[in-house]
Amino acid sequence: MGEGTTFRIYFPRHVATAQEPAEAGAANAEARSARDLTGKGVVLLVEDEAPVRRFASRALENKGYTVLQAGSAEEALDLLGDHEGTIDLVITDVVMPGMDGPSLVSIAQNRRPDMKVIFISGHAQEVFESNLTLGLEYSFLLKPFSLKDLAGRVKEVLAP
Repeated sequence: MGEGTTFRIYFPRHVATAQEPAEAGAANAEARSARDLTGKGVVLLVEDEAPVRRFASRALENKGYTVLQAGSAEEALDLLGDHEGTIDLVITDVVMPGMDGPSLVSIAQNRRPDMKVIFISGHAQEVFESNLTLGLEYSFLLKPFSLKDLAGRVKEVLAP
């Protein structure tokens, strides 16, 4: 009592092998290419959950995209009508109050047929596809997703 405590921590010593430098170089090259998730384009993000919408919007803006945000399908349709420029991609939740994502995309594709689509949902893709009546090309991202997942999918979909 009154003298304190002494801790001793023993770590194993690391001895580098001849293979490690090459593996590190390959890992660094892979990390550099994986880090380049930047891109250009206008994205319409439709998500009724405000925290998810803010996270996704901020993440995409930080990667170089222009993001138009909507909290509902109806708000998204208003944005589609009001926005004079191109919209390259719509990212929409599948299940929302009021109009759902597939119904929104059906209307949006009639107005802007060149617009690409990413559906996001907390439900498995198989469940979503069984209820999909649209005959359109789209990508799917399962919630919850990371910044890397989102930015990677957007870059992949918008790639020429």
